[in-house]
Amino acid sequence: MNPIESGIKAHMNGFDESGLAGERGAGTPQLIEYRDLAHDTLALILAGGRGSRLAELTDWRAKPAVPFGGKFRVIDFALSNCVNSGIRRIGVCTQYKAQSLIRHVQRGWSFLDGRFDEFVELLPAQQRVTADWYRGTADAVYQNIDILRRHRRKFVLILAGDHVYKMDYARMLADHAASGAVLTVACIDVPLAHAHQFGVMTVDANRRVSAFDEKPAQAMPMPGCTDRVLASMGIYVFGEAFLYEQLIRDAEDGASTHDFGKDIIPWLVGSGEHVHAHRFQDSCVNVNNGAPYWRDVGTLDAYWESNMELTRVVPDLNLYDVDWPIWTYQEQLPPAKFVFDDEGRRGMAVDSLVSGGCIISGSTVRRSVLFSNVRVQDFCYIEDSVILSNVEIGNNVTLRRAIVDKRCRLPDGLSAGVDAEADRKRFHVTERGITVIVPESLGQRVHHLR
Repeated sequence: MNPIESGIKAHMNGFDESGLAGERGAGTPQLIEYRDLAHDTLALILAGGRGSRLAELTDWRAKPAVPFGGKFRVIDFALSNCVNSGIRRIGVCTQYKAQSLIRHVQRGWSFLDGRFDEFVELLPAQQRVTADWYRGTADAVYQNIDILRRHRRKFVLILAGDHVYKMDYARMLADHAASGAVLTVACIDVPLAHAHQFGVMTVDANRRVSAFDEKPAQAMPMPGCTDRVLASMGIYVFGEAFLYEQLIRDAEDGASTHDFGKDIIPWLVGSGEHVHAHRFQDSCVNVNNGAPYWRDVGTLDAYWESNMELTRVVPDLNLYDVDWPIWTYQEQLPPAKFVFDDEGRRGMAVDSLVSGGCIISGSTVRRSVLFSNVRVQDFCYIEDSVILSNVEIGNNVTLRRAIVDKRCRLPDGLSAGVDAEADRKRFHVTERGITVIVPESLGQRVHHLR
């Protein structure tokens, strides 16, 4: 048994199959209901998108494969939520530049036991039904109907693979079952200014959805609130048979874009079907400040900010929670090392996350996230930066408010994040002034044959 599998088995021994803390065999009706619902659910993670707003970070990887938080990938949060919720039958739909994602899932998520019908199954776009690749979120599920039907689960949980959050899906399943709805949509309130990025819904006092508008140019705020809207999180629960009926109906509609938010949900709401809104606050897990934590890291600025939040003394996202851990592929690496203690040449990191395999040699790191195997040579100053794995930083390098992609080799004396105008001549600089450095911008063609 590998170290990840051992850790998960030990963790689950203290939990029922829903992921709720408690003694095994306690037998309370709530725990039995949660366990049965999770056991009878198939989860499908939609992980095929590029995430073009992440620019260079998704030139060679899909958005769900983007590294996050020092050692994780973004998709690890949805996968971990499934396992911790007791849902251990999971499909992952891939499409855009999926090799990095496929390799990560194969290496890090192969611990589920097929002898107990537990699995994480990769479902790449393979033109099974038509000559098209996945044309939308609904089409990605439709093209795998024959595979999904074989599992014969009562519920299908549809998830986006590109958000960072901790959620007990079993609680959402219980809410869906109690509501009697044909579809339940997880929702969270977001600023009115961001409404154009989400599916926006209107609900009645019983949380029945009466209107749904995908990415509206102008949206009405929530009742009693002038600056917030109720937004879809891209998390859906369907009854299995009903879902397949709707997917077949939608596939035959030549005017449809075959998307859950643009087509399926508005059609169901407009047809008078019972669509239920599940409040994220009722199923979010272990937040440090009391407010539900959910981040769409779909832009470079949002990605940088979400990583920077982790450097706070008490970050909103608790990565040290032993009751709801985030699982990932674990490289076998030596501890981080800090060398030299001379005046002006002191290896140190303050208010930072420094992962295994890193060596900081006579340099200062402040409020930064260093992924695995980062090597920092002498006399460097790194501040408010995100450094992905296997980066080599030469001597006398200064980085402020920067993102450095994997496998970059920063030459001696490089300065970034100090002079925005100079940076724009070499690198991508975001609206908020974050400098993004990738190997190609340094003339290092690590992704090319020649």
